[in-house]
Amino acid sequence: MQHIERNMNNAIRYFKALSDETRLRLVCVLQKYELSVNELVSLLEMGQSRVSRHLKILTEAGLLSSRRDGLWVFYSAVTDGEGADFLRSVAPFLSSGIVRADVLMAAQIIEERALKTRQFFNTIAEHWDTLSREVLGGFDLAGAVCEAIPADCAVAVDLGCGTGIVLERMCGRAREIIGVDGSPRMLELSRRRLAGMDGDEPVSLRIGDLSHLPLRDEEADFASINMVLHHISEPETVLSEIRRTLRPGGQLLVADFDQHDQERMRVEYGDLWLGFNEVTMRRFLQSTGFEVASCIRHPVEQGLALNLTLARRI
Repeated sequence: MQHIERNMNNAIRYFKALSDETRLRLVCVLQKYELSVNELVSLLEMGQSRVSRHLKILTEAGLLSSRRDGLWVFYSAVTDGEGADFLRSVAPFLSSGIVRADVLMAAQIIEERALKTRQFFNTIAEHWDTLSREVLGGFDLAGAVCEAIPADCAVAVDLGCGTGIVLERMCGRAREIIGVDGSPRMLELSRRRLAGMDGDEPVSLRIGDLSHLPLRDEEADFASINMVLHHISEPETVLSEIRRTLRPGGQLLVADFDQHDQERMRVEYGDLWLGFNEVTMRRFLQSTGFEVASCIRHPVEQGLALNLTLARRI
């Protein structure tokens, strides 16, 4: 009897939370995308206080979850538990022209994030090596990547390869080296850096979005993605795509900032995330089909630290 009463109370709470058109629109969009309060304000064309009030009601009802990243707060629909079951059950009844327009607008917001990131890197490409040294100091990131490459590696890939600092050191560590980046200007600088090396084409440079990699299924034995994921709106999407390109048992090294609170990094370096703690990175990797082998923290400059996480494709 108590179980039935509890279920009824939960159902009443969920229905009350959804008894408003704005909250219905929020839930539908946030089932597909994680968005910040400011992005939701722009999408709904409403005042921030009004949007925040609706988000609070949905969160307290157990239908939304929030994630704080520095001064920003992001919201998404819950994916586990009774609240998630309820949302899945009512989803077929929530489709409408307004909802479809909202979802299209949200997709555009996500694309604009990616566009701004590409524009940022094209703009600062000439100065990227200097900016990186200011953060890394004396830490030899390229050396750490090379140490992680297996001795019998056939194909090694550096994703978000930038100006080619890591690629240059990777040469000779595998029979084939591939660099991928979404910035044409960064790839041009990589090409210049590698032009004087022995061999007709020691490295294959490919332009492409990290969520749609220009790599075949199971093409690589080893991949590294360095100081990149904190620029990505949806890291799990990128990690899933990386898994597709790795052979079973292939290894991935993720080098990225430990979680911090330095908001200036958003402006100075185009960061979308203020790093990831070890628990979050492990969750991302495990949810996308990887087994974490190790995670090593290295303090660097400006009060920051890097986590080097080595994982294996299951």
